[in-house]
Amino acid sequence: MGQAGARTRRRLALGTAVLTAAGLLAVAAPQQAQAATGCPGRKVRTLTFATGSVVVHERGAHVCAVTVPKKPGTKRQMSVSVQARGGRPVVDSGRFAHRAGPVTVYAGKRCVWVRGAVSGRSVSSGWILC
Repeated sequence: MGQAGARTRRRLALGTAVLTAAGLLAVAAPQQAQAATGCPGRKVRTLTFATGSVVVHERGAHVCAVTVPKKPGTKRQMSVSVQARGGRPVVDSGRFAHRAGPVTVYAGKRCVWVRGAVSGRSVSSGWILC
């Protein structure tokens, strides 16, 4: 059983390596998504407009948003804001090359209003996530 046993061990080792790699990729993928936007939690909305989009994430009772331009790399005026109903908006505004934000608010069970802008074009959600 010398050669047959060696083949079996090699196959088991290869199978273990493949499963380990797949498991590592599954664990790393959510972190890459968070790194791209800077927001923790699950993506719940994407609000698109002519020059970009606002990506909205929710984690527990917190809501986070980021404005991303359609063509990143050049600094331009951008902003993002999130406002829980009854509260003040949390805003990030300035000249950015890749994104405005992330901004996070504690919303509890309240609705939120999300706004974003890139180069003078903008989007406004109205009350969402109620």
